[in-house]
Amino acid sequence: MSNATSPLAEAWYVYLLECRRGTYVGITNNLARRYRAHCAGKGARYTRANPPLAPLGAQPFAGRAAASRAEYALKQLRAEDKRRWAERWPWPLEEACTPC
Repeated sequence: MSNATSPLAEAWYVYLLECRRGTYVGITNNLARRYRAHCAGKGARYTRANPPLAPLGAQPFAGRAAASRAEYALKQLRAEDKRRWAERWPWPLEEACTPC
């Protein structure tokens, strides 16, 4: 067994969720775990008040710093532009696509 880690295991993601009242943008290094936390009401304050309805998209990055910069840029966009972004970066995990 090798000690090498797969590149996807080290990836950070900027992700977009459709929530009860609007969208939510965040970053994580584990999409499935973070989505489950949002669904369980243990995620961000916004998603506790506005539970996620569906994951929309997620873009991988090599490190946290790059993901944080991209998160900031995505948060500056209008909701319709965020949804267009998600069309280019569809949610990669089928098991997490079920509504909360």
